[in-house]
Amino acid sequence: MSTEIQIESVLTENRVFPAFPELVKDATISGMDAYQALCDEADADPDAFWARLARENLVWNKPFTQVLDASEAPFYHWYPDGELNVSANCLDRHLGTPTADKNAIIFESDDGKVSRLTYKELHARVCEFANGLTALGHGMGERAIIYMPMSVEAVIAMQACARLGIIHSVVFGGFSSKSLHERAVDVGATLVITADAQVRAGKHIPLKSAVDEALAMGGCEALRHVVVYRRTGGDVAWQEGRDLWMHEVSAGQAQTHTAAPVNAEHPLFILYTSGSTGKPKGVQHASAGFLLWALMTVKWTFDAKDSDVFWCTADVGWVTGHTYVTYGPLAAGLTQIIFEGVPTYPDAGRFWDMIERHKVTVFYTAPTAIRSLTKAAETTPAVHPREYDLSSLRILGSVGEPINPEAWVWYYKQVGGERCPVLDTWWQTETGAHMITPLPGVTPMKPGSCTLPLPGIDAAVVDEMGEDVARGTGGFLVIKRPWPGMIRTIWGDPERFKKSYFPPELKGYYLAGDGAQRDSDGYFWIMGRIDDVLNISGHRLGTMEIESALVSHEMVAEAAVVGRADATTGEAVVAFVVLNQSLPEGEEAIRIATELRNWVAKEIGPIAKPKEIRFGENLPKTRSGKIMRRLLRVVASGEAVTQDVSTLENPAILDQLSQAR
Repeated sequence: MSTEIQIESVLTENRVFPAFPELVKDATISGMDAYQALCDEADADPDAFWARLARENLVWNKPFTQVLDASEAPFYHWYPDGELNVSANCLDRHLGTPTADKNAIIFESDDGKVSRLTYKELHARVCEFANGLTALGHGMGERAIIYMPMSVEAVIAMQACARLGIIHSVVFGGFSSKSLHERAVDVGATLVITADAQVRAGKHIPLKSAVDEALAMGGCEALRHVVVYRRTGGDVAWQEGRDLWMHEVSAGQAQTHTAAPVNAEHPLFILYTSGSTGKPKGVQHASAGFLLWALMTVKWTFDAKDSDVFWCTADVGWVTGHTYVTYGPLAAGLTQIIFEGVPTYPDAGRFWDMIERHKVTVFYTAPTAIRSLTKAAETTPAVHPREYDLSSLRILGSVGEPINPEAWVWYYKQVGGERCPVLDTWWQTETGAHMITPLPGVTPMKPGSCTLPLPGIDAAVVDEMGEDVARGTGGFLVIKRPWPGMIRTIWGDPERFKKSYFPPELKGYYLAGDGAQRDSDGYFWIMGRIDDVLNISGHRLGTMEIESALVSHEMVAEAAVVGRADATTGEAVVAFVVLNQSLPEGEEAIRIATELRNWVAKEIGPIAKPKEIRFGENLPKTRSGKIMRRLLRVVASGEAVTQDVSTLENPAILDQLSQAR
């Protein structure tokens, strides 16, 4: 595949915003000189760099003597002779310190009820549940499926598994019973931890029944228990001996528990990622390396301070919820918000209201949420961020996909009041934590760019043979050196792991699967997935570029661009557009579509004009806000959608978008 990506129109903006050096007094990285010193340290002696960080930031039961074993590359082993426990590093380390009596979690339910747990209380509850699982006979090396709502109980379940050496695989609560079954069979689960139901936007959505359906499909003979968190109290089917209430498993158990030391490379979790085709990949992460990188990025990227109230809005069903809810913030001793509901219930001011009430200082959310809340704020002034006191905020973050410059500027101005940096973080399920991101007080920001790699991360843009390309030229984003938080393998499929992430023609580099380029300042610009680069009459265009051009038009709230086969041009651009107004019909729709096509031609060039524009009231999104572009490709091709759509918040939108304009 050619890697030449047209990116000039995006880079012509190149607006630079200040780094806010006043934010990082007494911070881990206090400025560009400190950042560069860390990068130089990592480049000069990577083993010594990663050894120092591991010794200074983690509590070890058995200290390591070897940093990196690359003898079986690309199956890297970090700190291979060391032992620790991840849960002990998140909870026990704070006992006997002032942090023990500090709030670990402020939980807000869908209906607005608020509860709080200190670190001491959270530790006690995790110990009770770990003791209860032990009493049931579950322990080291087993695999547990966790299929739960966004809740304190989900964090307790994950931490208890880590405490016992049970490898957890969290399945997002919006996934279907079929998806759940596939994952349970693949990992050979002996335990499922779930809930009777979850609550979203006032609606009760069953979970236990989906578990029952999945187990009835067969292939789960290893499973011994289903532990159920009673969230709503609704009726559920029950199999005596197999099914148990979570509160009864914990009842009467000791509030102390000695966490089991595990080898540094012991798998902490398996998290499945779905591609556009094929079997989901079980991304396997190791205990020590994952936790170290999660903790370092919380400290570096978010300038973690003892006084912070940290809020990552991601569900624990995704890697963001693993790294920046369950593990990283707790290891850093932060107070964090966990939110059960959705940003638009009871109205689209919910996020801003919660920031005001809980005095959130660091806010981390997805571009899709920002864009949808932008639209709501412009159409309903009462839920505009300016109607709320957001003065507690000091850092804003963006996660999930590159944030387009227009959404970046709105976030910066309307939410941050032009006094908070916006951290556009690039990373993946496979990388474990942030890889390329601005640092507050360090990195001047450019809307649309994730800027510079973190210390120790050797990122580059290369061609098909692994050779570096010139600045301003598109290519494949790779990581040249291993790092502790990296994927270890695909569960049960090492050959797929090597083929997917370490193709031999790329010199042993990790292939991220994203197209990218670097500008004259060395800043990285992510141009979308490699398979999202369109070939229009021999010209290669990144879909992200066309989406950014569309969203820069004053009428457009959101846009998603895909390609479809075209007999004349090879591929044609199909754009799905949500407007800042009611859905257009007839002549108005034709007029607006023409105006938008001409706008794209002006912003990028005539070759990028969408052949089709389809208007909708929304885009197909998962319940975490991710746009399902693979479904849009099916719609664009005119084919019937036969894939599982149970993860969508709004499956009916696919019918609406099937109507071409």
